[in-house]
Amino acid sequence: MRAVTGADSSAAAGPPLIDTSWRRCLEDYKLDPAGPRAPTVLDQRRLKDLQAQDDELVEIARAEMDSLYEQISGSGYALLLANTEGVILCERADPALQGMFGRAGLIVGADWSERCEGTNGIGTCAAESRPVTIHQNDHFRAQHVALTCSAAPIHDPAGRLIAVLDASSVVAAGTREAQKHTVALVNTSARLIEKCYFLRRHERQTVLRFHYRPEFVDLLHDGALVVNERGVICAADGTSLKLLGLHREELLGRSLCDVFDARLDELMAPGGGTRRAIWEIRDNRDGRRYFASLAATSLPGTRSSSGAGNASTRIVESTRIAARARPAAVGGEFPAALGLQELAGDDPQMLSCAHRARRLVDRDIPIILHGPTGSGKEAFAKALHQESRRAAQPFVAVNCASIPESLIESELFGYVAGAFTGARREGMKGRIVQSSGGTLFLDEIGDMPLALQTRLLRVLEEREVIPLGGDRAVRVDLRVMSASHRDLSDLIARGSFREDLYYRLNGITLELPPLAARADKADVVRACLDREAGGPGRITVDEDAMRHLVDYAWPGNLRQLRNVLRAAIAIAEGARLRLADLPDEVIAGTRSTNADPGRDNLASMPAATPAAVESLRAAERDVMLAAIRRHEGNLSKVAAQLGISRNTLYRKLKRHGIGLRRGYVD
Repeated sequence: MRAVTGADSSAAAGPPLIDTSWRRCLEDYKLDPAGPRAPTVLDQRRLKDLQAQDDELVEIARAEMDSLYEQISGSGYALLLANTEGVILCERADPALQGMFGRAGLIVGADWSERCEGTNGIGTCAAESRPVTIHQNDHFRAQHVALTCSAAPIHDPAGRLIAVLDASSVVAAGTREAQKHTVALVNTSARLIEKCYFLRRHERQTVLRFHYRPEFVDLLHDGALVVNERGVICAADGTSLKLLGLHREELLGRSLCDVFDARLDELMAPGGGTRRAIWEIRDNRDGRRYFASLAATSLPGTRSSSGAGNASTRIVESTRIAARARPAAVGGEFPAALGLQELAGDDPQMLSCAHRARRLVDRDIPIILHGPTGSGKEAFAKALHQESRRAAQPFVAVNCASIPESLIESELFGYVAGAFTGARREGMKGRIVQSSGGTLFLDEIGDMPLALQTRLLRVLEEREVIPLGGDRAVRVDLRVMSASHRDLSDLIARGSFREDLYYRLNGITLELPPLAARADKADVVRACLDREAGGPGRITVDEDAMRHLVDYAWPGNLRQLRNVLRAAIAIAEGARLRLADLPDEVIAGTRSTNADPGRDNLASMPAATPAAVESLRAAERDVMLAAIRRHEGNLSKVAAQLGISRNTLYRKLKRHGIGLRRGYVD
């Protein structure tokens, strides 16, 4: 009360959120922080009515709460789902601690709104509509100061608050800072529930899933837009708004082709939208590139054959898998069994990289692999590890971009028992300790948060790790390789990457070429095809299909090539791969065999007089305009007719000043 009234500045609560909540409790709700009171618990009839109102949400939430509880079992936390009024609708807790939670009032049917219980995880999260941690003395009521609560909001497809997910403990120790992993886990689960709820509510409609990284499409981290049969956006989830940098009211009611350079009929695959494909699209406002899939979850007038509950379970499982670090034994861009010689092939640049890497393989010299996404950086690192004296020890790969920022610290450095919610009873060795004696591969190192860069630098210099929540250092025998598709020098200049860490990691930088630039591209395609088919000669390829495979620019590099071949082999009839078995983007995006993949055809022509060049430009523009009108603005068909890729078509459109608006030529 002294803190709220300003009578004692030393009694300030700390974070402004707590101070604001205390003021609400004292001034708006007239609560007495010292007055003990019994919890307000709804009768069973009223509780069942509330649960029935939110039955769809409760069903989805229970599945995720069960999964999250498996991770935190034994840590002394209860998981609670409450409605917007703060009433607990369901819970998941250790039966041995039910008595303690009951005495604290953390039971199904209890009202934990701020109006009743003052500042607390559930009530304050509902009031603020954002993730919160209310730790011990943060609670307004004195009778609750033994509690530690971390909560996150859940929103409906319109962005309205519909529930709160909370993890509460009556025995948590440590500081508020120690709870950051708890709230991170709870927030991740809340976003998962939110995504499943969004997809469930729109299961009979067409949903566009998109992200600027293709591997995140159709997973937790992607954005989702619902479009009707006319291609008008009628719903958007929170992630889509963040990816596009727009407010919900700026999206709803707009045509899809107003937002992206693609039309609904262009993205819909044959067969009524039942086949999923990944498309490359750009937003019309800034030209940013995204990858997208579009399909109807269920066709109008029908019900999903597997049932909505099973669909939600599949979504929960697939998105949860996406948030985990990749197991050390699994290769990323290429099958793990490939050696350096196989990876290098007959390409001069790759052969040079392999030669230089071998000279450093058993020396304490860190290596940075630089190259575009999908170019085989992890496969190269694993092959180098297999040729070293450390081959019998673990190869541990960590993708710094795929792990949520709030969880990467525990993934790297590990933790002791009880360090935070989700901590195993015996604690966990971090990836650094797991790699001791072997090789630690830090993929997408440029995406590591600055605070963790400082800790990593200290580990590299001192060769010891202190797990989270611990006070004893663990000695490690480190061999570090890292990789990035980003320019680390540019990140240093912008202040997002530590220069001293860069020089500690960069004993040498090896530049891996994109697939399109490799001199042995045909051999790579053939070798990858043989591996996906299960061995050499197990599948034949028609000449025109092979020509398209070799001529395609492969913007996704080896990863894209492998995925395309795997799908094509599955589609092919018998042991023969035909042109029709290849995806549309490979067929439409094939360039001229003799063309430079980085230049368009006009720019690669011999020098000519200015008048001749201008005449050629005008002729090219006329041809493009005719093709656009013929195909009513469908850029995939235009590119196919002209025999160029969509990216090349975009460059030509921009150069000639040709704009497309709602399918019409400007």
